Amino acid sequence: MCAAWPAGLVRVRSAVWLGESARRAVHSLKFAGWWRMAEALARSMLRLDPLQGPTAGDLVLVPVPLGSRRRRLRGYNQSERLAEALARAAGGAVRPEWLHRTRETQTQTALPPDARLANVAGAFRAVACGGARVVLVDDVFTTGATLVAAAAALLEGGAARVEAVTFARARELV
Repeated sequence: MCAAWPAGLVRVRSAVWLGESARRAVHSLKFAGWWRMAEALARSMLRLDPLQGPTAGDLVLVPVPLGSRRRRLRGYNQSERLAEALARAAGGAVRPEWLHRTRETQTQTALPPDARLANVAGAFRAVACGGARVVLVDDVFTTGATLVAAAAALLEGGAARVEAVTFARARELV
């Protein structure tokens, strides 16, 4: 998968492996309406490289956007809640308006790895990012397809560099 990454997607870091307790936490955040769970998950993400160092206050955190249908069903975007919690703790600005989903996509969890990139190809559009160093925020890293597509859009929108942080990383496809 790494070979398909755009050159400007520098690195992706995750706080934990997606074991059973992490899976329950993510499902509570995404599907049970426990949006305050984002605070606890974000605390474990604070040690990740892209959120550390002297430039942490200059971070531009961009959450991966949901499709409008999923956002209506959930009432919020879990990645945006994570980004907001990270910004409160680490500093920086949350810019959800910098990245938009241009179309609804199938849920990635229902797709095999080779179909995931095609599912999200062209699904994102970014506004002018003005050469910013962007940290993309999402809940789970599985194959990286969503992060690759979102990062490519941000780079096309003028981001100088894109890194990504997620709460959990899957050891195998979920």
